[in-house]
Amino acid sequence: MSDFGKILVVFGLVLVGVGLLLLYGSKIPWLGRLPGDITIRRENVTFYFPLATSIVISLILTFLLWLFRR
Repeated sequence: MSDFGKILVVFGLVLVGVGLLLLYGSKIPWLGRLPGDITIRRENVTFYFPLATSIVISLILTFLLWLFRR
């Protein structure tokens, strides 16, 4: 049962992190505007895929989770 409690705590921390990112993400100037993010603009449609930003966030989260497992 203590493993289930640890899992709930980790999910809670992840939710808090995502919430903080949504609240303050627009104040980070480089987030979402890295070279490698794909933006296609046409007449009535804009397609945006943050490829480089996703990779950077994935690397940061991987490092943080690696630290917590130690």
